[in-house]
Amino acid sequence: MPTSIVIRPRAEDVEGQPILRPLPSAQCRSVGPFVFFDHMLSTAYPAGSGMNIRQHPHIGLSTLTYLFEGQIQHKDSLGSDQLVNPGDVSWMTAGSAIAHVERTPDALKQSGFRLHGLQVWLASPKEHEQGPGHYSHHPAASLPVSEVLGVKIRMIAGSGFCLESPVPVLSPTLYAEVQLQTATSLLIPAEHQERALYVLDGDAELDGEAVQPHTLIVLEPGQSATLCAQSDCHGVILGGAPLDGPRRINWNFVASDPARIDEARQRWAAGDWPQVPGESERIELPPSRR
Repeated sequence: MPTSIVIRPRAEDVEGQPILRPLPSAQCRSVGPFVFFDHMLSTAYPAGSGMNIRQHPHIGLSTLTYLFEGQIQHKDSLGSDQLVNPGDVSWMTAGSAIAHVERTPDALKQSGFRLHGLQVWLASPKEHEQGPGHYSHHPAASLPVSEVLGVKIRMIAGSGFCLESPVPVLSPTLYAEVQLQTATSLLIPAEHQERALYVLDGDAELDGEAVQPHTLIVLEPGQSATLCAQSDCHGVILGGAPLDGPRRINWNFVASDPARIDEARQRWAAGDWPQVPGESERIELPPSRR
């Protein structure tokens, strides 16, 4: 298997939602622009309950939310208020300061539901770290799909496999959902310098070696790899061009300059931050981990 790193994610809990987080890790800080990867595990919420991630800030990154089950309501300080369904892309670029809320819609909470999905952070190139924020929603039907000989590829963001997503990424990016039927295979070309594979479920082999579900496999730069499905297999492939320099991550802030992190922490603590319309609750600044 032409791999350099195999990352087993750590288990976390975000406002009651169990997740697995392979990025960032001590083994690998980023893959292309991706600096943060959360797998929101499939979770059953009984009627009357749901996820509620209160108002919180971001700088220097874009968040991308992609669901397999359930719904999320996205609200932000730009005035966006969007219901996100399975297969949609919710894309938010923070710029120098943005705040948002993610919660279960009231209608869904009344009946009970399952939630399963992914949220990733992509570090903004240095030239886009400052400036205004941006939000866009891309319905599932707008994402390009290839389906040949039992292999289905949906390009979530960026480009690859002769597909290009409409999501307005800020640097060369690869983010694709792949579904392989039993006994099919997929060649992962070296068309992006950095790439990684995350298998959500199913039995698979990468260049003849077994792949454990819920592990992030970072592929060797410049080398193609072949993914073979031993059973129906579901995963994502992510990557892109290397970052234009190291990034520091502190709480919800990403920056190439540590001074911007310090300034953002001070501003949020002081309440000097754009607010999400109609929202009063917020997540308070945690102690610094320095």
